[in-house]
Amino acid sequence: MENTEKRNEEYLLYVERETPKTGWFNSLLHAFLVGGMICCLGQMFGDIIKAYNPTMDMLRVSAWISIIIITITILLTAFGVFDRIAKFGGAGTFIPISGFANSIASCAIEFKNEGLVFGIGSKMFFVAGPVIVNGVAYSIIVGLVYSLILLF
Repeated sequence: MENTEKRNEEYLLYVERETPKTGWFNSLLHAFLVGGMICCLGQMFGDIIKAYNPTMDMLRVSAWISIIIITITILLTAFGVFDRIAKFGGAGTFIPISGFANSIASCAIEFKNEGLVFGIGSKMFFVAGPVIVNGVAYSIIVGLVYSLILLF
């Protein structure tokens, strides 16, 4: 019993000593810069689309922005560039839609050797599946609560 506690204590000291130290300010700054850059790129694409087709409504422009950001993220993930951006930007890369696209693309790339159906088709939503299920479930709950509030 005593030996186990001592071993656990030594292990925790080892982990504390070997864990790389990152400053919270730098992490926040990097996330802000990278996330802000992704959002600025989205705004730039929206402005270009709106300039090219001024009659397009904002709902369609927003859809095109999402499609472009997702496509760029998937390409960067396929070429291994997004991982380096994510290492620098941290949560700044995963909060916008780019993080969701990266999670799906990286799983598909990782399991492509297992085939189209059992590899890419089934493993693609390995990480993103719970996000989709929870998003749908919570939106139904919020919709029901909102409907009940409107009734009364």
